Amino acid sequence: MIRPSRHGAVTLGSAALLPLLLACNRPSASQAAPIRVAAASDLARAFEEIAALHERTTGQKVQLTFGSTGLLASQIRQGAPFDLFAAASASYIEQVVAAGVCDGATRAPYGQGRIAVWSKRSASPAPSRLSDLLDPRFARIAIAHPDHAPYGQAARAALQKAGLWGQLQGRLVYGENIRQAHQFAVTGNAEVALVALSLVAGDRDNPWFLLEGGLHPPLRQELVVCGGGGNAAGGQSFARTVAGAEGRAILERAGFEGVPEAKPEGR
Repeated sequence: MIRPSRHGAVTLGSAALLPLLLACNRPSASQAAPIRVAAASDLARAFEEIAALHERTTGQKVQLTFGSTGLLASQIRQGAPFDLFAAASASYIEQVVAAGVCDGATRAPYGQGRIAVWSKRSASPAPSRLSDLLDPRFARIAIAHPDHAPYGQAARAALQKAGLWGQLQGRLVYGENIRQAHQFAVTGNAEVALVALSLVAGDRDNPWFLLEGGLHPPLRQELVVCGGGGNAAGGQSFARTVAGAEGRAILERAGFEGVPEAKPEGR
């Protein structure tokens, strides 16, 4: 029974107090387990913005882990605790679905990546076409490792198609993922890097140019909800934010092409 105290404040009788205490002990959205997202390194800037959007609009915390798509896929197949996997290549989504650790019914494309050739402003004159990398000034050229990074595989394919792989292979330095390849050039450990456009699209201080898409297989990127993190509902919720109007706008600003239209509700 609710009754006023002698100080004029409202107090609760013992019968009403127990349900209130139980309700207070239930985790709120902000107290619930975070949504654990494994994402390709090219998504670092876009997904940090989308995660902040998701937290503001839903109250759900998002824990982002960025890395090479191939290495993340291997970890997920071995039981790593992730609720959603956003890959830089659809082929790795196929792997985790085939392994039974992610739900194939939740597969969804979120855009297509592009490669940019980036160098520091101090590297003057900057390269403006792929063949400029033959200049001895570019003694170290950074790419993501082709063994497990889709952007590294695409960079290798582009250099091969341009007839430059054999001449430049000895100068290549490999990052574990595309973000590390970019850092090699930022820190001066490489003179130039073949990087994801999404990592440099807003860079107005340093020179870069976009690689022709026809030089490599398309970087079709997909995401999928996974069961390892124990919060599949959270993974689905974050996927909806990615596919929503604001999420798609963020991806487009980051340079992703072919960002799908949002599906109508209920589909």
